[in-house]
Amino acid sequence: MSRGVVLITGASSGLGAEMARQFAARGYDLALTARRTERLEQLAGEIAAIHPGTRVEVRTLDVTDFDAVPGVFAEIAAAFGRLDRVIVNAGLGKGAPLGTGRADANRETALTNFVGALAQMEAALEIFRAAGGGHLVVISSISGLRGMRKTLTTYAATKAGLAHLAEGVRSERIPGVKVTTVYPGYIRSEMNEHVTQKTPFMVDTETGVRAIVAAVEKEKAQAYVPAWPWIPLGYALRGLPLSVVRRLT
Repeated sequence: MSRGVVLITGASSGLGAEMARQFAARGYDLALTARRTERLEQLAGEIAAIHPGTRVEVRTLDVTDFDAVPGVFAEIAAAFGRLDRVIVNAGLGKGAPLGTGRADANRETALTNFVGALAQMEAALEIFRAAGGGHLVVISSISGLRGMRKTLTTYAATKAGLAHLAEGVRSERIPGVKVTTVYPGYIRSEMNEHVTQKTPFMVDTETGVRAIVAAVEKEKAQAYVPAWPWIPLGYALRGLPLSVVRRLT
């Protein structure tokens, strides 16, 4: 018997795809969305071959098509007859220093990571309020703990905004609704595969996602993952002088 239905956005690659694999291994049915439907179909086939009892539904969704998000979420909830957990994962890592002529990249990241996330949260919470419960999970970032420089400025700001949205919902204490904010550290994925220099504390996708999934399953209010070194570093980052933060990024 299924342990529940998990909807993951941005599931065609990277952290989203690996979360799908690991939640399937834990006995969940899955609803997977992304812009690249062919990648989703391949992933669904892979999961079905390994876990033949798992139901996987895929839907094409661009989270910046804000009017489409609630319809797709509602369609998924109707198809399964329930929706237990929504993981707001879809995101972009584009960015450039502000004022250097790449406003397009920064705007695209802001629309996807923040406004698109807002649309997902609105849609998920409408379903959860009607159902009397559910688990909302948002994937923020360690970089969202402080203002970051150069190419990370917009990305970090969107992830900070996403975390604040989640905290506001958590503070509201909607009956039956649990909210988890995940702050991943350096996890290798398609978003950062172009980075060639050696990054301290970088872990592979499977290892990083295993930490994410474990934190989500515990329904923690917030989680720095992997725990080492990001729990101590996460708390330190919040209080370090900007001059020190600058040298770390």
